[in-house]
Amino acid sequence: MRAIPTLALTLGLLTAANPVWARDAAPPAISVETLKDVTKTLSSDAFEGRKPTTAGETKATDYIVERFKAAGLKPGNNGGWFQDVPLVELTAKNVTPLNFTGGKAPVSLAYRSDVVIATYRVTPRIAIKDSPVVFVGYGITAPERGWDDYAGVDVKGKTVLILVNDPDWQTPTNQGLFEGRAMTYYGRWPYKFEEAARHGAAAAIIVHETAPAAYGWGVVQSSWTGPQLELDEAGDHADQSQAIGWMQLAKARELFASAGQDFDALNAAAKVKGFKAVPLGVTASVSFDNAIKRQASKNVIGILAGTTAPNDYVYYTAHWDHLGHCDAVNGDDICNGALDNASGVAGLVALAEANAKAGPARRSLVFLSVTCEECGLLGSRYYAQHPIYPIAQTVGGVNMDGLNTVGRAKDFVVTGAGKSELEDRMKALVEAQGRVVKPEPNPERGSYFRSDHFSFAKLGVPMFYGKSGEDLRVGGEAAGHAATLDYIEHRYHKPQDEYNPAWDWSGAVEDVQLYYGLGRALADGSDWPNWYKAAEFRAIRDKSRATAGK
Repeated sequence: MRAIPTLALTLGLLTAANPVWARDAAPPAISVETLKDVTKTLSSDAFEGRKPTTAGETKATDYIVERFKAAGLKPGNNGGWFQDVPLVELTAKNVTPLNFTGGKAPVSLAYRSDVVIATYRVTPRIAIKDSPVVFVGYGITAPERGWDDYAGVDVKGKTVLILVNDPDWQTPTNQGLFEGRAMTYYGRWPYKFEEAARHGAAAAIIVHETAPAAYGWGVVQSSWTGPQLELDEAGDHADQSQAIGWMQLAKARELFASAGQDFDALNAAAKVKGFKAVPLGVTASVSFDNAIKRQASKNVIGILAGTTAPNDYVYYTAHWDHLGHCDAVNGDDICNGALDNASGVAGLVALAEANAKAGPARRSLVFLSVTCEECGLLGSRYYAQHPIYPIAQTVGGVNMDGLNTVGRAKDFVVTGAGKSELEDRMKALVEAQGRVVKPEPNPERGSYFRSDHFSFAKLGVPMFYGKSGEDLRVGGEAAGHAATLDYIEHRYHKPQDEYNPAWDWSGAVEDVQLYYGLGRALADGSDWPNWYKAAEFRAIRDKSRATAGK
């Protein structure tokens, strides 16, 4: 284990302004038993899949508080452990088929099997009748890139059909107008629904394709049916489209053929700059009732107060929620979320234990386990918008969403690389472990925009997100890639994401040691890491820091 003293030396160099940390011998050990116990407990059937606002939430959040207390943390919200997150639950009922008429033949999409439909609007009834249908390609308005899929077309009151991901998602490299293979925020489904609403669309339906979406229809079906949660805000989201959803690719082809169009040809045309939206000459009708329930969920917050700079804050974050009861597979209808993200919470607890054992750092360390990541990053979004500790005084931090349970890896992948100075610091730590930093193997999945660090990034806070790559020390890249595909195809957002006593936690330990090293270096340091100059969040950070202490 000769990498350990090298790692300690690297940490010392990273925090040269603080000689106390530079003299530390080595990072504290990460408890494998904690990783196992917390993951196993939170993902057991007794927690019913940890769906927010259910009895499973109460069990989960109480358990996290219990572990935070035992680790040595103090309550992080003015003497309390929780931050209430106001939510509204909408459950679609009496959903009619999505019917398209006016073409060569009517096309009807059955709820769940062919289409999923929902709404952000807090209203008891949604009814869309004979809404003209327009294909808007990728549904992107990006003036800085000279791209506007809505140019020259009025979609107010109409139904727009949208492709998933970015126009250049099939590019083999990360070079291109929309960063090639690497998904931008323009490729994410939340953006597409937001943009459709900005243009006044009555309904926005994304055509599902497994490759550019990075997940199969089963994930869409399990995530978009049943009770749906959104932040409970003034205005009841009346500025959003009446209906949003996804449709199966085969049904899109059938619809376009009925409208006298070739779906594949228009799909290809939509990838070219200058594409013009195409009215299909058909209309859409759908209706459903909404059961409305206003309630609150909870973020869990613990703190290890700093010594000489307690009003500067470094974060470790991980979401505790999952999907609860979901579509049954072989009689099992609990989506336990063991890897996603009971394991991340386990990492959070293990880091709390390690930092408490090491003693307080110069700055305060905040341990935040957020709700509703699976609902659209709602818990972290609410916290970032209503922070307990000022955003301007937040140094940065590390987010964890799924630990490595398949063994040690030779490589480490930075998600959304090329954005933050934290990457340089982590690179040194990774190399000290005898590992290498590699590009994301699947940047087209848009992982940077799919976890809770993004809520902080949008407000200017550099939050690091990365994990083991696929080049395993045992089995190499073939074994690592096979493990990734197996998880995505057979366990991700399904009841099969269950705790496995045969998991190999050695890779998780190495990664959590890296998270410890980066967070501790920030907490014992005195500098303020920033985004790279070209990053989209740099100006927000600079403006935020300019208000610090005012």
